[in-house]
Amino acid sequence: MSEPGPLLLSGLFLDPEFEFLFSPGSTLRQYRDFERILTVAEARAGLIPWAAADAIGRALLDFEPGMEDLKDGLLRDGVAVPAFVRQLRARVGEPYARFVHFGATSQDVIDTSLVLAIRDANVRFERRLAIVIGRLEALAERFGAVEIIGRTRMQSALPIWVTDRVAAWRSPLDAARRRLPGIRGEVEALQLGGPVGDRRGFGDKGDAVAAVMAREMDLANAPCWHTDRSRVVLYGGWLVSVAGACGKIGQDILLMAQGGEIRLAGSGTSSAMPHKQNPVQAEALVALARQATTLAGGLPHALVHEQERSGVAWSLEWLILPPLCQGVAASLRVAHTLLDSIERFGCD
Repeated sequence: MSEPGPLLLSGLFLDPEFEFLFSPGSTLRQYRDFERILTVAEARAGLIPWAAADAIGRALLDFEPGMEDLKDGLLRDGVAVPAFVRQLRARVGEPYARFVHFGATSQDVIDTSLVLAIRDANVRFERRLAIVIGRLEALAERFGAVEIIGRTRMQSALPIWVTDRVAAWRSPLDAARRRLPGIRGEVEALQLGGPVGDRRGFGDKGDAVAAVMAREMDLANAPCWHTDRSRVVLYGGWLVSVAGACGKIGQDILLMAQGGEIRLAGSGTSSAMPHKQNPVQAEALVALARQATTLAGGLPHALVHEQERSGVAWSLEWLILPPLCQGVAASLRVAHTLLDSIERFGCD
């Protein structure tokens, strides 16, 4: 019998839709997209023959690299791209194999792949934010005139209306939603710098190649950011703001449930105390918020990229960003479920 694993937590703390966005299959699709669009852009710029771009494009249509070789390459090289490119060159064959990955470097592929996953995640984040905000609007309409006790420093203060507390829940989510387009403009940026980040591998055509690639991929056309990881830290901060806003909702509902000030449908049961109704979703929101702040706290370390590329700080981003995105996605999904479960505000 296998040991219990993360799948036992998936219903609350993971998100299958976002897990797919950062899965090996999605990553390889992004690698293929990068290499295909790179060759088209280079052919348009006159760097490689159109016949080479056509041959590489045809090879990529049904190219499925050997996973064991990629794993071995990752262990050997620290990244899977060299093994991926080697297999693709073998697939293309002569005389065009030498034009595969022409002028680019592994970091160009990996950073752009991550950005493409983030771009797809952001579309879903926007949609989920809208849903949660809509649920808060509905709560305010349904229960807004109910009077509850306001509390400061966890002590009874003055009466407030439910609409006041719901407004406090909604405000940071509204702010995150307003900020998202600007965040997307910063983080969803093509990476293209070549071996040392100066685009010299493309001759004098680097900027032209980047412009075509950015347009084809629907990404911002930014200067090379191999060692400028500020956009990654900026994005981590935005993710934490969303998880924290959901965590605030969860924390307040936990305290209200403790005092009988709120009733939730479908609360969890206890194995030892059948009379209990545990506010499981609210607990999950608080845990996910704390996970997000813990993970995102590591991202500023990625700002220190030594010289022209860091294997350490760069790898740290791979370990942090996918689970951080998954946790925030789960927060929004669970918040939606929790808000839908509210049956009453105020004590009986």
